[in-house]
Amino acid sequence: MPQDLLQVNAPLIGVPGGRHLLDTPALLIELPAMTRNIERMAAFAKACGVNLRPHVKTHKSVEIARRQVAAGAVGVSCVTLGEAEVMVQGGIPGVLITSPAVTPSKIARLIKLAQRARPGDVMVVVDNPQNLADLARAASELTHPLDVLVDYGAGYNRTGAATQAKVLELAALAAAEPRLRLRGLQSYAGNLQHIVSRDERSAAAAGLRETVAGIVAAAKRQGLYFDIVTGAGTGTHDLDSQENAFTELQAGSYVFMDAEYTSVLASGEQPSPFDVSLFVQTAVVSTNAPDWVTVDGGTKCFSTDSGVPLVAKGADASSRYAFFGDEHGKLMMPPGSQAQRPALGARVEFVTPHCDPTVNLHDAYHVVEGGTLVAIWPVDARGRR
Repeated sequence: MPQDLLQVNAPLIGVPGGRHLLDTPALLIELPAMTRNIERMAAFAKACGVNLRPHVKTHKSVEIARRQVAAGAVGVSCVTLGEAEVMVQGGIPGVLITSPAVTPSKIARLIKLAQRARPGDVMVVVDNPQNLADLARAASELTHPLDVLVDYGAGYNRTGAATQAKVLELAALAAAEPRLRLRGLQSYAGNLQHIVSRDERSAAAAGLRETVAGIVAAAKRQGLYFDIVTGAGTGTHDLDSQENAFTELQAGSYVFMDAEYTSVLASGEQPSPFDVSLFVQTAVVSTNAPDWVTVDGGTKCFSTDSGVPLVAKGADASSRYAFFGDEHGKLMMPPGSQAQRPALGARVEFVTPHCDPTVNLHDAYHVVEGGTLVAIWPVDARGRR
């Protein structure tokens, strides 16, 4: 995106009340809340004796990754090679690519990335013997072995070997290949992260931890060792840190939170341990309908896979949002509400329904402290495959 468009709100940096003057829609980070989230997760991991390798698929930002590493993270997790390339270019250490690199173009990019990084700072998962062989051939171009982790499907099987036997087969192949270095095991269960019932989520996570521990023990009996056992997410971070099954956590969404995760992590009367720090600010662009106002944020502004945005500021909190097209949203006041209806041009801020894909719809973060815009950060890895 042209720099002048990326910085359209830059003149408002440091201006008192600048938060309320932004050109909209604008993706906001409340910096104090995000900082608390980073510090809380880092402190939690340290207290539990596990490492933290947070997922950058949430924020796609070198600046935020730097802050996570400075707080104690051992590195970052990336779904795509494009994310990993951006992080390595930004000087972020310990980059784990959590999805297999399979096609010739992806493998070529992976090898170039490993050549640029320090030895051991780029790792990739593998879940297929053919892919492992392809990676080994390509790694002959490196001056050091390519670091790999065996990916276990964790019952979800989006990627990953489906059984313990297949995991051990891949681990043995990797360990025997001099051009590769077996670093560990990945077991990420995305299907567990959003289970609303705490008891059900806990039981499912416990079952997975038992399976992972069994795989690690079976590998040891064969002389195979996983220095890294990585997985978990924001929804199971406090569960998968138990019983020493995992050596590190890949949680990502904790840094921002969203409507769904806030609900999932709340337990009984206890609120979520993390604060919502990501918002989208919109402006009211039409007030002509009697039952709603129209805001300038629609399907090109919010993810559509996890419900609808929730009002955070600028309107009655019980107002209901509905998607109203690519560029617009309908904000309906609750029946009988005594709250003042937002006026034309008024700003309404929303909690995102799902933070990760919402971020990928925007070019920049508008970083705010209270009513002041303090910085604008690019979404560095937006759209990077």
